[in-house]
Amino acid sequence: MREKDCIFCKIASNEVPSFTIYEDEYVKAFLDLSQGTPGHSLIIPKQHVKDIFEYDDELAEHVLPIIPKVAKAIKKSDPNIIAMNILNNNGEKALQTIFHSHIHLIPRYKDDDFNIIFHDHSKEYQESDYKKIQNKIINNLNQD
Repeated sequence: MREKDCIFCKIASNEVPSFTIYEDEYVKAFLDLSQGTPGHSLIIPKQHVKDIFEYDDELAEHVLPIIPKVAKAIKKSDPNIIAMNILNNNGEKALQTIFHSHIHLIPRYKDDDFNIIFHDHSKEYQESDYKKIQNKIINNLNQD
């Protein structure tokens, strides 16, 4: 399924050109034009799904195994790559700006200026808080 005005649907169907690095029947991976760091790439399902919450098991089986395959190829492409961030933003609050699911692979270099801010809130939680969250998630694992 394709959304008429979706840039990633247009890239998936080759209506808009991309610097493709991997492609099969279900998935396309290409360089992100922003190049947060050299080699920054995106992996998208060719099927239009807004975010990870719209994946079914079959789509996940086609898309998710491609992540390590492409990540390894990116890392091997440059001996200066020492690490990699793999990011998937789901929803506006999570900073998703294009509402077609996509996974960022961002190579990391010794002196790059890419930054992710993470705040540790562990001092605000007791064991009972963790158990409550744990149980809520477990109770919803097999419910679709």
